[in-house]
Amino acid sequence: MKTRKGRYFLYLKDVLLLSVTAFGGPQVFLAMVLDTMVKKRGYITEEELWELNALCQVLPGPTSTQTISAIGFRIGGPFLAYLSLFVWILPATLLMIIAAFLIDFLQENTPGALNFAKFIQPMAIGFIIYAAQKTIFKMIKTTEAMMLMMFSAFISFFYNSPFVFPVLLLVGGIATSLKYHKQPKEEGDKKLVISWSNFYLWGGILVLAAVLGALTKNQSVLLFENFYRNGSLIFGGGQVLVPYLYTEFVEFKKFLSSEEFLTGYAISQGIPGPTFSISSYVGALSMRDFGLGGFLMGGFIAAAGIFLPGTFLIFFVIRFWDQLKKYRPVRAALEGINAVSCGMLIAAAYLLFEPLEANLFNILAIVCTYLLLQFSRLASPLIIVIGILAGIAYNWLATGFFLPAS
Repeated sequence: MKTRKGRYFLYLKDVLLLSVTAFGGPQVFLAMVLDTMVKKRGYITEEELWELNALCQVLPGPTSTQTISAIGFRIGGPFLAYLSLFVWILPATLLMIIAAFLIDFLQENTPGALNFAKFIQPMAIGFIIYAAQKTIFKMIKTTEAMMLMMFSAFISFFYNSPFVFPVLLLVGGIATSLKYHKQPKEEGDKKLVISWSNFYLWGGILVLAAVLGALTKNQSVLLFENFYRNGSLIFGGGQVLVPYLYTEFVEFKKFLSSEEFLTGYAISQGIPGPTFSISSYVGALSMRDFGLGGFLMGGFIAAAGIFLPGTFLIFFVIRFWDQLKKYRPVRAALEGINAVSCGMLIAAAYLLFEPLEANLFNILAIVCTYLLLQFSRLASPLIIVIGILAGIAYNWLATGFFLPAS
């Protein structure tokens, strides 16, 4: 028993270390997990890691968080999995809540406070364009996928309601599932043995949150429902979350300004841990009217809402994935889902640029950010720091010397 508890404690310590050092997105995260949890600790084999990561890639939700939770599940069952989830998301969640509080405080007390973010707001679009390019080259392989991507981009731009996105994902999945005959056949027993408990948990909370929100109109309940629904629909990682959050909380509900959202997204690129932590920033600002308690409540509610669905779903599917993936329509549907997600990314880049002034400074900030990400070895946090320092310097020159403050 002591040995098992010691192993659990060691795993949680490794997860905490990852949560404060994993800068640079999912590729860097995977490399660190491979080095620490496979080669150094031997929690799972390398083959098991790639299998778990592939499974998490095809499920909605945050891939890195699901991978961490799934490893914890393999080592110590649900209890360790939920503990590892908490340890993994806590540092990034706290950092983004603090960022939200500081941004709001500066705006309330210092006129033109967001001038320091003059460059990192357009830089955020550079990050999205880079993520879109990487995602498109990875996922778009056929003419059908290209057409679905363009269709999704068009619909997402002109009809950017949060209720359109799940319909697009469903249409994309059905469209390519019809080509299942092109998928190679897999031999073996296809009989599914399914334990439904985690599915019922996921679906039950989804329905309960929606019903309670509709009946009570309580903002904290509605906020949880919003993020839980988004967490249940996001395929393709943190960058795909951006159009969902922007549409729902900036365009639709107007809880945040476009400038606040872009600033938060850029900051989220410069901190370690899960990229879905932008949700805590959005949630905190959505409840700013309730004071400091509102910031904390909104941030933690958003974190719970966005991270729990993917965790429930990975626990549900992991038990029968080996049988499910033998069905060709299931594998074929993934192509359409991924293509639609890419289209949403294209629309997000344009929608986020639209409120910005199309001047030389913004365009140069976007282009330079993309070029640094594409061709340099500078880490994302360092690029963000450069942008913040450039914004501070520009603001100082604008107020102290001869540059126009606008």
